[in-house]
Amino acid sequence: MASATYRLFAQALRAKKQIACVYGGYRRELCPIVLGHSDRAEKVLAFQVGGDSSSGPPADGEWRCLWLAKVERATLNDGPWKSGDSHTQPQGCVKIVDLDANPASPYRPKRRS
Repeated sequence: MASATYRLFAQALRAKKQIACVYGGYRRELCPIVLGHSDRAEKVLAFQVGGDSSSGPPADGEWRCLWLAKVERATLNDGPWKSGDSHTQPQGCVKIVDLDANPASPYRPKRRS
């Protein structure tokens, strides 16, 4: 059974909405792109468009690979949806892809977004 956080990230991905949350002690604004599992744990590949991180605020956005069990205080957030400008390398964050924002996903997601 999926966690409440997983279900919220799936809702955001389908609706192309941001998630505001705390991860690693930093407030972040994320656009979930690929959602699924790795090593039996829920994971998301997201594009961080706001908030902060240990390397400072993302100027033009940054890719993040997150363990959903470590996400705190997640809520849907109004704001622009972004998924990065280039996808030159395959993602290695999520091994078993459940949902992918890319309609032409090469990862064979289990469900359509």
